[in-house]
Amino acid sequence: MVFELDSKRLEFPHPSYAEEDGLLAIGGDLSAERLLLAYSNGIFPWFSDETPILWYAPDPRFVIYPDKIKISKSMASLMRKNIFSITIDQHFGQVIQHCASIQRKGQHGTWITRDMMEAYTLLFEKGYAHSIEVWKESSLVGGLYGVLINGVFCGESMFSKEANASKAALIYLAQEIELKLIDCQFHTPHLASMGGEFLSLSNYLTILTTDQ
Repeated sequence: MVFELDSKRLEFPHPSYAEEDGLLAIGGDLSAERLLLAYSNGIFPWFSDETPILWYAPDPRFVIYPDKIKISKSMASLMRKNIFSITIDQHFGQVIQHCASIQRKGQHGTWITRDMMEAYTLLFEKGYAHSIEVWKESSLVGGLYGVLINGVFCGESMFSKEANASKAALIYLAQEIELKLIDCQFHTPHLASMGGEFLSLSNYLTILTTDQ
């Protein structure tokens, strides 16, 4: 059952009511308060300019445990060569802009709308959204951004303009930041190759709501 949200009431149905494809609710707004409530309950927005705001809570969830991230021999060798330098929270605006504009195989347009960019930039300013930036010399060649809630990093998007740059960002996230879990939301072959696995929604919510 898909619920219609009342824009005047800050609430969500329980994520267990989501449809088979993960769709839970429609409508509402992208205020910082609603987004934080959503993420705190295992819910996230995913929509386009052609649709209203759609809220998802997929079951099972696709996640990476930081200590289980897979690093290939070639990737480990690349990281040791220090071809990339990596920063955190230095250029959030550039990262989300690149994620929105980069061309992706088999994908037309972007789900990162102007309203989404503004909403997550506000979350960044409030200290809840974060970015990882990957540099080659002075050029930003890769990165990712997401929302950090109670030790769970809810990844929103990543980009790569140089081979392996987004992998470097994900490895940095897993190894250099103390996290319980990296929430990838949905399965992709790329994330699966790096250790992604399915986790039931109930177990995901237990991890999300348990204090560190």
